[in-house]
Amino acid sequence: MAAHLSYGKVNLNILREAARKDLREFLDKCAGSKAIVWDEYLTGPFGLIAQYSLLKEHEVEKMFTLKSGRLPSADVKNIIFFVRPRLELMDIIAENVQSEDKLHSSRDFHILFVPRRSMLCEQRLKDQGVLGSFINMDEYILDLIPYDGDLLSMEYESAFRECYLENDQTSLYHTAKGLMTLQALYGTIPQIYGKGDCARHVANMMLRMKREFAGIQNQILPVFDTLLLLDRNVDLLTPLATQLTYEGLIDEIYGINNGYVKLPPEKFAQKKQGEASKDLPTEPKKLQLNSAEELYAEIRDKNFNAVGAALSKKAKIISAAFEERHNAKTEGEIKQFVSQLPHMQAARSSLANHTSIAELVKDITTSEAFFDSLTVEQEFMTGVDTDKVNTYIEDCIAQKDPLIKILRLVCMQSVCNNGLKQKVLDYYKREILQTYGYEHILTLHNLEKAGLLKPQTSSRNNYPTIRKTLKLWMEDANEQNPNDISYVYSGYAPLSIRLTQVLARPGWRSIEEVLKMLPGPHFEERQQLPSGLHKKRQQGENRTTLVFFLGGVTYAEIAALRFLSQMEDSGMEYIIATTKLLNGTTWIKTLMDRPESHTP
Repeated sequence: MAAHLSYGKVNLNILREAARKDLREFLDKCAGSKAIVWDEYLTGPFGLIAQYSLLKEHEVEKMFTLKSGRLPSADVKNIIFFVRPRLELMDIIAENVQSEDKLHSSRDFHILFVPRRSMLCEQRLKDQGVLGSFINMDEYILDLIPYDGDLLSMEYESAFRECYLENDQTSLYHTAKGLMTLQALYGTIPQIYGKGDCARHVANMMLRMKREFAGIQNQILPVFDTLLLLDRNVDLLTPLATQLTYEGLIDEIYGINNGYVKLPPEKFAQKKQGEASKDLPTEPKKLQLNSAEELYAEIRDKNFNAVGAALSKKAKIISAAFEERHNAKTEGEIKQFVSQLPHMQAARSSLANHTSIAELVKDITTSEAFFDSLTVEQEFMTGVDTDKVNTYIEDCIAQKDPLIKILRLVCMQSVCNNGLKQKVLDYYKREILQTYGYEHILTLHNLEKAGLLKPQTSSRNNYPTIRKTLKLWMEDANEQNPNDISYVYSGYAPLSIRLTQVLARPGWRSIEEVLKMLPGPHFEERQQLPSGLHKKRQQGENRTTLVFFLGGVTYAEIAALRFLSQMEDSGMEYIIATTKLLNGTTWIKTLMDRPESHTP
């Protein structure tokens, strides 16, 4: 099922298996038949670790979503609540348990907190008078979830908000714990580099945890050579820009959640000839997207303008393969053709799906609105008129375009100008509040606190210097056969990935001045390895770097890192880890107060 996790340089299946083993052990503690009551947010992440078949093997007969009121009836001995440690969820659990008690049921209750137990939650259950009803209370440490052969995510949605708005460093503790788990399985990482306050904090916690386990020597030969910790607020610009890779655009337009996307069903309806098309499906088409699918692995990181050609080339290869059946004359040739048939049919169905998705995406990318918005983004990135009110943004507000689109553009202008002049900022704020409602004053305050939308404090704008030194804008980026990471945004090279690229060669010492202009400290730490575990590198063997984005990463940045891994002369392979996979829209949403009730 998860073979694609072991294709890469680092076998991430080891991490998945360790998580599955812990889950099995917990389920076996609760002897007898079981029903799981899920905190809905956890079902996606758990789906990446264990399918229903694994739960079934351990006597899980029913699954319900956690909601207030009575539990649905189920003839089972154990009820297990899988929940995040949140107080509001404890109130729902208490209601569930109390309604059961009234029925004098003899069921056993258990709670599994993900990722940590919480004293506050236990106190809340005690206050509600139900704490004594639970036989097992445990924690299931699900920190880093393997998403793909080179990608790990904690799916910690509120990490950026907690760190930069609420001054809550819980997510950083979970990150440090996750990295310790990773080192226990894959060996101590000898070199740690970092940029940003959160990165410094995580590194300090890791080093402290290592000292606490000083007696226990990790005897595993290190798989990773380097860990790079990067704060999201070192590069606020990249997530605000529209991603232009195939996978990035699918995420921008439809949203990819836990490796799945839901698409409009019309494009996928199988119409038979002569049939009326009145019975079109109404349920969204749900597709899994990862590198286990050969075609997707091939096109996911391409600039969207190169996807059409790749699909038509694939179509020719597939139809040529099917034509081979006419040439199969001998019994051996026919047998060989038949044995390849399932693979060829899967390839054909995969091609049909991606052709449909590409058509859906193309409908958006060829629209005038998309082009106009992209033009303004690229003007900001290249420093054109970033210090005055932008007429396109004014028009969008007047037309009452979605608020998130406006916020992304205004924040982008602010970031590219190192803050906006006070009168420009006041004008935008006034227009937004008058058009979209005064309740958004909290959201504007949050964006300011996070450094996304702020008044200009110094007359000096460092962005042009950073842009020139790090070559963040490349004219005539080659989208078809890229030779630089800037292809992922058709000209803009993500700042976060440029920092990663420079660290590998020639090293950060060459850009000291620029690093000082970016927020937070930059540092380097070394972790001692037990003797005999120092790697003897083979001739031509690549080094492996784990890049951890604290606060989230976009699919376009991931594509840029994969591009660097594949470059002939890079000598470096990258594995990516993050607190959350995000895009500009999902990111801004986490910073909005009560976003769901107001966003058009």
